[in-house]
Order: sequence, then structure tokens, then C-alpha cells
Amino acid sequence: MVDFLLLYFNKMLSLTKEEELAVVSCFKHRKVKRRHFLLEEGQVSKFNTFVVKGCFKMYFVDEKGKQHNLQFAIENWWIGDIGSFHSEEPSRLYIEALEDSIVLEISKEDQLSLFVNYPKFNRIFRVFTENALVSSQRRILQNISSTAEERYLDFLKRHPYFFERISNVQIASYLGVTPEFLSTIRKKIATN
Repeated sequence: MVDFLLLYFNKMLSLTKEEELAVVSCFKHRKVKRRHFLLEEGQVSKFNTFVVKGCFKMYFVDEKGKQHNLQFAIENWWIGDIGSFHSEEPSRLYIEALEDSIVLEISKEDQLSLFVNYPKFNRIFRVFTENALVSSQRRILQNISSTAEERYLDFLKRHPYFFERISNVQIASYLGVTPEFLSTIRKKIATN
């Protein structure tokens, strides 16, 4: 299982044999069944998680019980509540498997150890965090300046592979629209 992660890291920066062995020793694999959770509201996020196989959603539930999807993650993606992971405070988020999945997890202590003992990982994780920030900023800007149709078209262009794996209800939640409205947008686009 760790071979997938080593390939991911080596695409960013070539690892030495010693660095690869450190990865093998720090990351633990875990199987997660569909509809089971990596994280639930109120828990402290103990791991940074790399998806080897499967699909996840990260979401928030508001005071009315409505689910708001914040992120999806598939193979070779990372998922986690970074705020809870670093602050060690309880999360307000859920991370749920949408498919039977396999992940590799690293604890905060092991991640910090990698940073200290193998500085290359500090750079790798910095790039990963920067990419997540860019994605988050793009999403915020879209939500305040784009129509629902524009958000849907952008999501379709950036992530066409999600449409085979994630229901329209989940995509609608991510886009901030109702499933019915998403259906209307899709019909409108299909007829144009």
C-alpha cells in the first residue's frame, strides 16, 4: 500500500532509500468501509490521511441538520481537518467514506519527526498545504462571484471523474444548490 504514497512523493521530489524507509515506518494503512467515518464532529483529528483507494467526503452539518460538503477526495488525494490536526481541538467536520476505501495515515508526531529528520518532507507538505490553500481560495471566490451554473461548469471541467463516483445530491451540496436546481442546470446545459 505504501508504494502508492512513495510514487506520489517521488513525483514531487525524489526520495532516498532512507527517506522511503521513513515513510514506510511512519504511515499506517487502514481499511474504511462505505458509510464509515475517518472523523466525526467532536473528535480531534489525529491523522493526516492519504487516499490509496476509494472516495471520501468531508462535510459540516449546520444547526438545522443540513449537510454542507466541503471536499471530496479520491485516490492520490489527501483529506483531513487541518485545523483540528494542528490545534488538537475537536473538529466540527465529518469525513465519511463514500466507497469501501483504503487509506494511509500519519500522526502529527510522526509527521513532525519526518520534518525534523528529513527536511525534504517539510517542503513536500508545504507544497501540499499551499495547493490546498489555493483551492480553498478559488472556491471562496467562486461562491461569492459566480452563478451556480458557472460553479457547476467549473466543477465539471476540473473534476469530471467525480460524476461517475459521487451522487448528484452530494455534488449539489458541494456547489451550494439543491439537487433539483442542479438537475435544472444540467438540463439547461444539455439543451444548449
